[in-house]
Amino acid sequence: MDIYGRFVGSWDLVVTRYFEDGTTRQRDGEWHFGWVLEGRAIQDVWIVPGRGAGRDATPAAELFYGTTLRTYDPRIDAWHIQYTDPASQTYSTMIGRADGPDIVQLGRNEAGDAIRWSFRDRSDDYFLWRGEASSDGGKTWRKLVEFTARRRGA
Repeated sequence: MDIYGRFVGSWDLVVTRYFEDGTTRQRDGEWHFGWVLEGRAIQDVWIVPGRGAGRDATPAAELFYGTTLRTYDPRIDAWHIQYTDPASQTYSTMIGRADGPDIVQLGRNEAGDAIRWSFRDRSDDYFLWRGEASSDGGKTWRKLVEFTARRRGA
């Protein structure tokens, strides 16, 4: 049931975005997880680029602020995921489950394409988060973004 509890705390990020033309862009960021709703859910907030030097020079189109609320549903033995990014007006609903050593969240984006967000290579102080999309029903996936996360103070 508690697959997300290990992330509670603050993390420093290296965020890599992958564009269709094959180019990439990296930014720093931060991600904060905590128990909410009297311990019945996990909420996170991520900020890209992270707060600090150089942030004011970042174009508005490249600022990302997201929050995700994850609540466990014992009826389906999975987590309901609700993601909101008010800066880009992006909203997603997914279902999250353990998949071997990984955590995989599946849903659809606003265009109707399948989306897959996953937590991989997890340890106490590190994980890789990947966001992917598929326009062919999940036969092939295109990597959109990766977050390399290291726990603050580790």
